[in-house]
Amino acid sequence: MIDALIRRIDALKNPTVVGLDPTLEMIPGYLKEEMFAKYGKTPEAVAEMFLAFNTAIMDAVKDIVPAVKPQIAFYERFGIAGLAAYEKTAALAKEKGFIVIGDIKRGDIGSTAAAYAAHIGGTEIEGETFDLWHEDFITVNPYLGVDGIKPFVDACNAADKGIFVLVKTSNPSSGELQDKLVDGRPVYLRVADLVSEWGKDSMGELGYSRVCAVVGATHPEEGERAREALPHTFFLVPGYGAQGGKAEDIRRFFDKDGRGCIVNSSRGIIAAYRKSEKYGEKDFAAAARDAAIAMQKDLLG
Repeated sequence: MIDALIRRIDALKNPTVVGLDPTLEMIPGYLKEEMFAKYGKTPEAVAEMFLAFNTAIMDAVKDIVPAVKPQIAFYERFGIAGLAAYEKTAALAKEKGFIVIGDIKRGDIGSTAAAYAAHIGGTEIEGETFDLWHEDFITVNPYLGVDGIKPFVDACNAADKGIFVLVKTSNPSSGELQDKLVDGRPVYLRVADLVSEWGKDSMGELGYSRVCAVVGATHPEEGERAREALPHTFFLVPGYGAQGGKAEDIRRFFDKDGRGCIVNSSRGIIAAYRKSEKYGEKDFAAAARDAAIAMQKDLLG
């Protein structure tokens, strides 16, 4: 799957992933009114408006953007109905040709980690296997060590899928832990070393491992050091745009061939209509398309 992601980026000439992270405040008023009228002010109404919103966004960008990244927390907050919208969003994304990165940030050990790994490995019921979540990659937390990662790596290798391990995150306080020195070396580079070790037997044909890394755009110097430490590790780069990450900084994260990263934008694309004088709320998907094209041009310079 890592090769499929790289080839899709190459084909579209666009290292962008759209974060499908809808909030109730983000949904256009007319769509809210329609769903509240039909389902009442209920989680089911929100789930249906999220699904309609996501579908329109995906239809608007499917020919220019290689991947989408739904963040599960935005759906889980609405319970079972919200999780159903997450699952349907991922299934629709696959049908529309997107690579799907499930932003679930799981981390546990043993049988619990193996259960979480069903997100990419599938769920077996007496000889029958079901891909219930429709994800190609997921995000995982490494701070339990190899015990918390091996079940995910095993699932990756069995199903030819991938994981993105948190290495240097984009949030301002990440340095409270990730930049601390251990024997003269920051923790995030220690984690980078582990990611390299965990992925050494999971290499794809194009020179990148199925065990990938999350490296935030808001920390360009650290990102550059992470790239030096991880020449065969593909990066998911959050923090572009609304969080302050700049294209000229992110370019340091790519390899010499301009590969090696996919850069996320969530509200900068899906909520673009709210900052546009050109588009009204009924044209939210068109505004998202324009924002995605602008991001592509910005990243490619």
